[in-house]
Amino acid sequence: MYSKIDKNKARQRRHERIRNKVIGSADCPRLNVFRSNANIHAQIIDDEKGVTLVSCSSVELKLANGGNVEAAKTVGKTIAERALAKKIENVCFDRGGYIYHGRVKALAEAAREAGLKF
Repeated sequence: MYSKIDKNKARQRRHERIRNKVIGSADCPRLNVFRSNANIHAQIIDDEKGVTLVSCSSVELKLANGGNVEAAKTVGKTIAERALAKKIENVCFDRGGYIYHGRVKALAEAAREAGLKF
């Protein structure tokens, strides 16, 4: 009778709509965020070449609890430091279809505080 709502498919549809507008270039690559229940991942991508320039995740940093706001702040700060080391200052933020709230917001604000501009 009722169709089940698949939250991940709905998020992927939102992400497709966002990706129609947010395109990373060599001048301004895209900062993409993926979050799962247990971890959070971030990548800086040049869409023109199809190359990941910088990446960071709570798995890679071996954080005790990778699924909380503190882990997101750590990942945001780390990815900003790695980007600045590769002389990437300006990025466009791709929230990945997630609401700009909680862990996604914490990652973005930590990256801004560490020196990334978006």
